[in-house]
Order: sequence, then C-alpha cells, then structure tokens
Amino acid sequence: MQTPIHKIVLPFLLALLAPAACLAQAPEGPISPNSGVAVQRPPAQSRIKVQVSLVNTPAVVRNRKGEMVTNLDAKDFQITDNGVPQKITHFDLGTDPISMVLLVENSSRIAALLPQIRKSGILFTQTVLGPTGEAAIVSFNDSVDKLQDFTRDTAAFEGTLAQLPQGTSGAKLYDAMAASVEMLSARPVPPGEKAATRRILFILAESIDYGSFARLGEVLRRAQLANITIYAVGLSTTRAELQAKHPPETQTPITPPGTFPNPPFPGSIQTPDTAAERQGVDATALAVWVVQHAENVVKGEALKTAAAATGGEHLATFKDRSIEKAIDEIGGELHAQYNLSYAPSDNTASGYHDISVTVDRKNLQVRSRPGYYLP
Repeated sequence: MQTPIHKIVLPFLLALLAPAACLAQAPEGPISPNSGVAVQRPPAQSRIKVQVSLVNTPAVVRNRKGEMVTNLDAKDFQITDNGVPQKITHFDLGTDPISMVLLVENSSRIAALLPQIRKSGILFTQTVLGPTGEAAIVSFNDSVDKLQDFTRDTAAFEGTLAQLPQGTSGAKLYDAMAASVEMLSARPVPPGEKAATRRILFILAESIDYGSFARLGEVLRRAQLANITIYAVGLSTTRAELQAKHPPETQTPITPPGTFPNPPFPGSIQTPDTAAERQGVDATALAVWVVQHAENVVKGEALKTAAAATGGEHLATFKDRSIEKAIDEIGGELHAQYNLSYAPSDNTASGYHDISVTVDRKNLQVRSRPGYYLP
C-alpha cells in the first residue's frame, strides 16, 4: 500500500512554509501607535539551541591494499569534536542491529534496470540487514511513496521490492531523502541501548533531482543530527539505455543552456575548464560546504555528497560493477564496520562541528563522518 508524500514529509514542508504564511497575513504599510501609548518593542531575538546527547560515528578502517581491518579495539581509536578529545562510550564491530530505509528510484528513465532491482530483495535481507535488522521501502519519481513500513519480516520486504511498480519520468530525489530521514529519525531507541541501532539510508537511484521542495544541505543536516549514515548505489541512465530493447530517447539536459551542473570551487568563477576540474573535487570538502550553507548546488554529485557527509559510501554501477555486486560490497562493509559513539563535551555550540577519527597504528586509513551542524 502506497502512502503519499504529504503523509510522510508534512512536518518537514510545514516548517518551510510557515514563515511565508505569516508574511502573507501581515498588514500593508506602517502601523501608527495610539496617542499616549508607548510603542511596544519587539522581543529580542534568540537563537534556538539544539542539544546533541549522543553522536554515532561509524568508521571503516582499511590498510594500504584497501583491505578492511577488523582487529582493532576501542583503545586504538581517538575521536575529537572541534578539536576536543572525546570519550568513547560505545564500541562495536559490525554486530549492532540495523534500521534501514531502502530508497529506490522507479522512474521510467531506468525502466530497463527495474527487473534487476526487483530481484535484489534477498541480497538486502541476507547481506545488508542480517538476522536482527529492520527495513522499510520508499520509492520516488514525480511522487514519493512509502511502499513498505519498517518490518523484520524478510518475506514481506522481498515481496514488496519484487512488486516495485514503474513510475513516471520525474526524480524528486531530495524530497524522497527528506521523507526517509524523517522516517529513520522517528524510530524508537531501545531502552538501555542508546547507541545500539545503526540508522542506514540506502539509496538506489540516479544522482539527479527534479522539482523537489527540500534542499539537500538541510536534509543532510537532519541526517547528521539523527546519526543516519547514507549509502548509495548510483544507477546509470546510460547503462539503462544500453540494456533497453529499443533505441534510447534523447535526454533532456538537467541545466539550462550555458549553465553548469556542478558548483564552482569556493571563491572561483565558473568556466567550462573549472567545470571539468570539478570531476576531481574532494567529495568530503564539498559535503561540508553544502551542509554549512544548506544549499542545493551539487547536481550530478548529490549521492556522492550525501555519502561523504554522513560517513557512508557511494558506488557507481556503470563499467564492471553491477547493482548486485554494489549491494554485496556495501553489505560486507556494514558488517566489518566499527560503530563508535560519544557524548560531546560541548553539545550546544552552534555551527559546524568537525569530527576527527584516527587510529594509533601506521599505514591505516579511516573513513568516518566529517561532522555535524548545530543551528
């Protein structure tokens, strides 16, 4: 049974529209005070403080060969928050249960890939979720629909995905991400196990968006505060065209003529040359910039940015990596991932909080979330 987007992200949209509604009701022109009555001054504006009680920081450690290292202990890790050392309060290696939303594009543009997606349910239940995980399914095209609420019933999950319908040609990716983040944020925390559940947003989609109300930067802010890690398998329209039985239709450019799909480097002017250089941009640095500014300036890079902002991974499916192989790789990582948690010593300071996770052994690389933003 499908649930329309207004039932999933209504609180998210109301928060965005409320200021406009208030402005629409304001009277025109200045208001003259009554004679002999002192003018009432507006109350002083105060910044809304958000307190973070616990920060979950999943970390993947690899050696020089790219192999995952799984023999570390909590004492081997050091975490700083805005440069201040933090005490690790929870440590686990790949066994904490997973609460996942599978966000899947079902637009007509990737129709040739839908049969593969429909068959992938068993990979998610056996390779990604494990025996204790729960998952929901959300699809998107011109609309965002909840196809399956959170369940531990593997047959129900696999059956829902097997019946994934084909939608229209739209791609409201950011609205769909906002809906998924809200669903995961609302999941209850088990008593006495404040850090025990890993919240995962797993996206199967192209990295483009058409017509969303939500802004990517704001969605990623909420994901970071809710300790949600985003993994993405980037679907390729080109691959879908090659697999289709009919000639591909002409694709509509995602940006107007004379404009560029990607943002320029901060402080630079956008030109064809600098746009080409953007292909090698540091995804983590871009993710931090997008979160700090709550912007939508990463067309063509949205999935990479989302994964980098939350400590997850983005895998493309063009070339020699299939959808099935990508899902299997991510599942393997999730079950060899260190889950570290800490209660930040300065949990109300507004602005961006940089997180650094390091290990005291040589020749090892750590991938974790870069930080979070407090309004």
